Amino acid sequence: MNRRSSMRVVLIKAVLSGLLSLMASLAICFSIVPLLGGQVDGAGLLMAIICPLTIAIPVSAVHFHQAEKLRRAEASAANALVRLARIYEELRVQSRLDGLTGIPNRQTFQKELADISKMGTPGGLLFLDLDHFKSINDRYGHAIGDEVLRKVGRLLSSRCGPGDLTGRLGGEEFVLFFGDLAVGDMFERCEEIRLAVARLDVRASTGATVRVSVSIGAVYCEAGFDAEGCLGDADRNLYAAKAGGRNTVALAGSDL
Repeated sequence: MNRRSSMRVVLIKAVLSGLLSLMASLAICFSIVPLLGGQVDGAGLLMAIICPLTIAIPVSAVHFHQAEKLRRAEASAANALVRLARIYEELRVQSRLDGLTGIPNRQTFQKELADISKMGTPGGLLFLDLDHFKSINDRYGHAIGDEVLRKVGRLLSSRCGPGDLTGRLGGEEFVLFFGDLAVGDMFERCEEIRLAVARLDVRASTGATVRVSVSIGAVYCEAGFDAEGCLGDADRNLYAAKAGGRNTVALAGSDL
């Protein structure tokens, strides 16, 4: 309801209140004055008519106007609360995710990995680092580098099932946890990820294919594992993979 319509409603209500007051005033006069031996006529009748109208209509108009202002203020406050709740939820979600790739950020991944460890779920932890990423930025520009990161993020997210977890730790470093992955399947899963990254279709502005590869350090996490300790072990295996020539996988201290 716009302001003009609300004012019309206020005036109508005020006039109706004035008419009701007039009817009440006349009813009182014609029922009580005769009982007191008087007559309702002349100046008395005029006052019985004028007083209710001159008092009730302005007072009622002020009352209804204030009530309408209060209603609008309450509605505005309610809408503001809804908007704030929506903004808060958006900020909460954004604070959990990496702004570029849309997957969980370092803090979120570490917290959720710790929660998984407390649940007693074993699995495979993969620490990934894109090979020669600085060269991609230098050769093709940061826009192409960002596109590589986004595509890697989407790829890793697409490989996650209900009990799995992925995240970007920062820069060109990513991490994956596959819940309930058997230790005997670790290397095969790592190779699947490594080959999938190598098959990513990324094109430079010239149309040239941008070669992308990844080194992976992995560790098997027993039930009740120490999250920070396993991340450190996977990180050390990642350095072993890079020392072994990059675009390779290192598991449990062995270059494979």
